[in-house]
Amino acid sequence: MDLLVRLYALEPKPELDQRLADAGIAVRRVLAPELGLVSDWIKQEFGPGWASEATIACTRQPSACFIATKNGKLVGFACYDAIARGFFGPTGVSEEARGAGIGHCLLLACLLDMRVQGYGYAAIGDVGPVDFYVRAVGATPIADSEPGVFAGLLRYPD
Repeated sequence: MDLLVRLYALEPKPELDQRLADAGIAVRRVLAPELGLVSDWIKQEFGPGWASEATIACTRQPSACFIATKNGKLVGFACYDAIARGFFGPTGVSEEARGAGIGHCLLLACLLDMRVQGYGYAAIGDVGPVDFYVRAVGATPIADSEPGVFAGLLRYPD
């Protein structure tokens, strides 16, 4: 199922940004020289499909991929405009860093950037944790959205 987010209704969450900063976690846009490193990390942590999508997002100008780092190491990423214009994702946080609000912060970084780029709405495609997106950004289901833009997608063999 796909979800829809009203970007014009989103508000930044400075308390979340501060909580992460206090924990030594930085969220920022990917820089061009980091593309290989980021793509390799995503491939290792989440698979080659997401690494391919992130590469597309990183090559946009400005980059449409954000990362979270702690002590100079990647702990999460989030992208938009990868599978299709106006779509958020993919996104992922390393297993050991989950539960700290990193995913929420990366989601907001992307969606607020989309708003700055002129989008009024964002789609979140093929969602797993629906409840998270509903709580975090007020996302709503899009009726009859399966299989959506992922129809006919070639898959890597297991």
